[in-house]
Amino acid sequence: MLGEAAGAPPASGAWREGEDPGGRRFARLGGPLPLEAGGELSEVTVAYETWGTLSPDRDNAVLILHALTGDSHLAGPAGPGHPIAGWWDALVGPGLPVDTDRWFLVVPNVLGGCQGTTGPASPGPGGRPWGGRFPRITIRDQVAAEAALADELGIGQWAAVLGGSMGGMRALEWAVSRPERLRAVLLLAVGANATADQIGLQGAQIHAIRTDGAFRDGDYYDAEPGKGPHLGLGVARRVAHLSYRTEAELAQRFGHLPQQGEDPLRQGRFAVESYLDHHAAKLAYRFDANSYITLTQAMSLHDVGRDRGGAAAALAQITAHAVVGGIDSDRLYPPYLQQELAQLIPDCDGPHFVHSPYGHDAFLIESDQVSDLVNRTLAAAAAVRPESAAAPAPIAGPAPAKPGRRR
Repeated sequence: MLGEAAGAPPASGAWREGEDPGGRRFARLGGPLPLEAGGELSEVTVAYETWGTLSPDRDNAVLILHALTGDSHLAGPAGPGHPIAGWWDALVGPGLPVDTDRWFLVVPNVLGGCQGTTGPASPGPGGRPWGGRFPRITIRDQVAAEAALADELGIGQWAAVLGGSMGGMRALEWAVSRPERLRAVLLLAVGANATADQIGLQGAQIHAIRTDGAFRDGDYYDAEPGKGPHLGLGVARRVAHLSYRTEAELAQRFGHLPQQGEDPLRQGRFAVESYLDHHAAKLAYRFDANSYITLTQAMSLHDVGRDRGGAAAALAQITAHAVVGGIDSDRLYPPYLQQELAQLIPDCDGPHFVHSPYGHDAFLIESDQVSDLVNRTLAAAAAVRPESAAAPAPIAGPAPAKPGRRR
């Protein structure tokens, strides 16, 4: 159970080794992972889930990449190992837009995350959690880890890579840095680089966590329930959630109304404050404050043109058929960012805009309209003649903690 009724929040909502893995499998990547900012991670484990069946020719694999607080649980109910239901559940399954009778889906938890992939809550040198010692990583490092996972699975080319928000950053990096390894790509609610507005909002969220007295420079994993940095994480979540939605939606839903049974004039809350409190409380039970910082920093560092001659030169390297989508009410990743992508990517379908009052979160909410973008992308993937879909030099297969579920 999540939220206010679940008791004091844990020091970290990270998944830990020894807990029920649910549908996760685990790939332990061979060799160290060099990092763009310098240094390396000597050992990396990637948690992932799969749906469908890989074809004999290995030409039907689709990589789906989650956003900031998502994870590998793309579809299916909440249950042991998975505190919430799948984040794209309405789109995935037999006969649905992401048809698991046709496609083999791979959904990894991102590098730096907290749901089974190596991140700040994972054991570091000496065995204790990395915590504040975890190195700075970038979107490029995350994609390097995903490429190593593809090699582990023997997948040399993805039929398509699909991603929205932070997942869209990684999908874009895949298309630019490894153009031969995907036939089609969906870039949803993302831009070529982080904007000043995004960096400023994300910096405020990081500051909220770091100034929580319970943060302890990132070394809080031994704290008792209720004694971790959940207050700072909650403030970060409130700021983020406001940027994910729109003024018009909040005005319609909440207006100036008080929370039922409370009086703001006498220390009570407004209804919108209660709404934000609820989302802040839920996150503390399934996420880690250090991971929030690590991933948010990576998003602020997102710049596909860095050391590549700028965005235009980088985007010109894309050979995959790209479908670019945005949300017309998105204040965080506004439509001009998708218009720029569509102008600079050589083989582009779009930009297409989801019409929604929900702002950035519409990529998770407006299933019917997002389905059209997914259909366009997968149709393009099916129409392109696959190159060799086996990895050039696949290494030993992954070692699951126990057989993962397929849905």
